[in-house]
Amino acid sequence: MNELTKGKDRMELESAERRNFLRLTGAGAFTAAMVAGAAGTLWSDEAVAQTAKEEKEREKAAKHTMVMATAYILGASRSYPIMQLDFKENIQNATNGQVYVKLAPGGQLGAGGALAQKVQGGTIQAAQHSLSNFAPFAPVVDLINLPYFCGANQRFVNLVTSDAWKGEVHPKVEAKGFKALFYVVIDPRVVAVRKGGAGAVMSPSDLGGVKFRVPGSKMLQQYYRMVGANPTPVAWGETPSAIKQGVADALDPSVGALFVFGFKDILSHVTFTQAVPDSQVYSCNLEWFNSLPKGVQEGIDFASEITMQQNLAKVPAARNYAMAELRKSGVQFHSLSSAQLDAWKAAGGYQRSEWDTFKKELAGSMDVFGKLEQAANTQSRYYVHDA
Repeated sequence: MNELTKGKDRMELESAERRNFLRLTGAGAFTAAMVAGAAGTLWSDEAVAQTAKEEKEREKAAKHTMVMATAYILGASRSYPIMQLDFKENIQNATNGQVYVKLAPGGQLGAGGALAQKVQGGTIQAAQHSLSNFAPFAPVVDLINLPYFCGANQRFVNLVTSDAWKGEVHPKVEAKGFKALFYVVIDPRVVAVRKGGAGAVMSPSDLGGVKFRVPGSKMLQQYYRMVGANPTPVAWGETPSAIKQGVADALDPSVGALFVFGFKDILSHVTFTQAVPDSQVYSCNLEWFNSLPKGVQEGIDFASEITMQQNLAKVPAARNYAMAELRKSGVQFHSLSSAQLDAWKAAGGYQRSEWDTFKKELAGSMDVFGKLEQAANTQSRYYVHDA
């Protein structure tokens, strides 16, 4: 087949995809359009019709509708395992079709704190947001940002699935009107350096004078100061241009987030320091959840459990895809030895007295913090791969 024919076929496929997408969304079947798009079947009139029919039948048969909003497009799970299509499917099946999940992906209804606010107010039933964006509504959750407290994936899973977390943290979350459905492991934050920047960062001494982009978190700002960097607060939306222009030299999302948000062409080195998790949570409005029949509540809980386990299994595959794509742009990756990790922990780890005020403020007492620390140190029944 010559290039002209290939090009013509490709254009016809894209035209069919556009036509079917517009036809579905124009008919109010946005979720069906998203599901068909994620499955790669928008080009097929037959497959699109089948998907639309199935979604319509499910919605009609359901007794409850759950609007679930996220900041991520449906295909993002390939490199950022947010699992929204899986969660939709699992909720619908585990409730025997009594709940229909209407997805609002890709930031259609907002992102971060805006989504948490909508869940809290009951504008929508459920959403995904980072734990950092959850913290203003339930401050105790911010404990996860203590450096080296639960930065490694396994320590994070140990903590958030423990009886101590459920007993100490969830009542405070529920007092604010939320039910935490499940916690999403993405990977730890990394140290990512811009092209033309300082080179590979292997020890805290390599961060001397580096302008490090930080979010609004006081803890992350204090941590990067302790390990020698110059913390530079920059709004997330302005971060790519700040890195390109050298306003900031480095930043710290997970590898998956760096790829999803388009940083691949402006970075040179990425180091796995494992200090803080770049983690997410799915929450729902507690009043809405409590209004559901007991069997439906149990179905949503079971669906949350299933999707959490799918997420844990997906983490290494998603990371490897993101790394492979970033490597194509020349990004180099660096893992630390135990001795090198110990140097980071010694410089800024949560065991230092500088963190005691945060522990007392967020946990309520050092005794409660001690229980949570023990939980992070205790192997959970769930396994997850660490970067």
